[in-house]
Amino acid sequence: MTGRIFRSIFFVAVIALLSVFFLTSKIICDYSAVRYKNQIQNDARYIVHALNMSGQSYLHTFDFDDRNRITLIDTDGTVLFDSRADVSGMENHTHREEVEKAFKDGEGSSERYSTTVGERTYNYAIRLDNGMVIRISDTTYSTITIMFGMVQPLLIILIGVIIISAILASKVSKTIVKPLDKIDFENPENSDVYEELTPMLRRISSQNKQIQDQMDKLKRRQQEFITITENMSEGFIIIDSKTNILSYNESALDIFGVVNPPEKQSIFMLNRSEKFRNGVIEALKGRNNSHFLEIDHQIYQIFINSVSNFDDIYKDSEEHSIGAVIIILDVTDKEEQEKMRREFTANVSHELKTPLTSISGYAEIIKNGLVRQEDIPHFAGNIYSEAQRMILLIGDIMRLSQLDENSVPIMNENVDIYNVSEFILTRLKSLAAKNNITLELVGEHLSVIGNPQILDEIIFNIAENAVKYNKSDGKVTISVFDTNKGVKLSVADTGIGIPIADKERVFERFYRVDKSHSKEIGGTGLGLSIVKHGAKYHNAAINLKSAPDKGTTIDIVFEKNYEEK
Repeated sequence: MTGRIFRSIFFVAVIALLSVFFLTSKIICDYSAVRYKNQIQNDARYIVHALNMSGQSYLHTFDFDDRNRITLIDTDGTVLFDSRADVSGMENHTHREEVEKAFKDGEGSSERYSTTVGERTYNYAIRLDNGMVIRISDTTYSTITIMFGMVQPLLIILIGVIIISAILASKVSKTIVKPLDKIDFENPENSDVYEELTPMLRRISSQNKQIQDQMDKLKRRQQEFITITENMSEGFIIIDSKTNILSYNESALDIFGVVNPPEKQSIFMLNRSEKFRNGVIEALKGRNNSHFLEIDHQIYQIFINSVSNFDDIYKDSEEHSIGAVIIILDVTDKEEQEKMRREFTANVSHELKTPLTSISGYAEIIKNGLVRQEDIPHFAGNIYSEAQRMILLIGDIMRLSQLDENSVPIMNENVDIYNVSEFILTRLKSLAAKNNITLELVGEHLSVIGNPQILDEIIFNIAENAVKYNKSDGKVTISVFDTNKGVKLSVADTGIGIPIADKERVFERFYRVDKSHSKEIGGTGLGLSIVKHGAKYHNAAINLKSAPDKGTTIDIVFEKNYEEK
């Protein structure tokens, strides 16, 4: 800016100086020319007056200088006298411009220029009383010649003035710009600057406030967006129309197993599956879609929504996709629960169908009179057994439903695990006696805070399975003792054991390791599932240790909220 102001001031100064130089020279030259002509005319009038008084003899007595040339011309144009030339060899002057005007009007003048020597000759003629014409001529330099003659001294002056102008222009430009350099554009109204700039500074200050408000608003929105997306467990990705990633959250990177992806990377670098590619391409065509995708044994639901922009420059006036937003939801648990629900429904249907079929068959035989009188009690007993089996199954299902929905009535109290275990072994004595199973209880009286009914069902189901799936002359031992982590209940048997492949599934609903043996010993297949949910209700940890033909041990550790008796 300083350079621009300097150049402007300097060029204006130079142009002004040159203009003044040429204008002044022209005025001086013109003024000198006028003075020069007036002098010649005055001299001519003086000589005319003398000639009218003294006649031609005056010309022979007059002391002529070298400046003026005097010529006397007769009425017929003949030159009678010339102060610089021999009249005998001079031509007739009748048709000379100044002479012709003098004969006609009494006086006349003319100027003749010589371009070769740069001179001009001024001729002034005046008529005498006797009709003759006296002419005075003088030669001087032309205006241009005079001006060129003045160039050298004036050029030196001009150069000096230009240098001074440059120095002054530099100082003036710096002086002008200095207050502008001190303007505080953050707070322009507080700047000490030219009064003429005050309206502009006020406008800048107002715009600064508007821009700052907009920036603060954008920052808040950006921070809110970042806070929301970064705290989402769902993956979030924004891509442009060329599939390049514009924004993402950490959850998305964790899902795809990527760390610090490079900028402008294609979304297809994260996942190259055909289903995912087709979904992205469809969204970029303006068609929203969703599908399921399995990544590292996890099931995700991918929602890909098109982001469109209405652009008037398109002749068809339709929406055109400028990118897409991708939301990734982890639905593994949901899908597993849905799978379990379907399996549970199928298993319940199957388990209920078997006793209902038996009941219906026995009832139909009795109804049709195909049973002897003495066999009716036997058939009735079978109907009763199957009905009890259904009632037990429905009861277990309702209990599991309550545990799943956390709708068990809150009846927590101090429960002595040792006493509960002792009572359960008493109830299992008859079942154990059939296979000559020895029951043993060891440990100490320890209490936990919990639901007495659920705790009873947990211990009973584990102990009942230990008896049912034991070997003849086997043994079941229940231990209750204290650990650093809490009260530990351990149920160990010498039974058939559980294969390694089935250990993770024995707590599933209706899952049976040996289905043929299970049918013989009965049960609903929900016992260990109730144990699992009951332990979860009490924040207890379950540990299962088993080997085929070597027995099974199930440990349940309750948190340290018990009281020792």
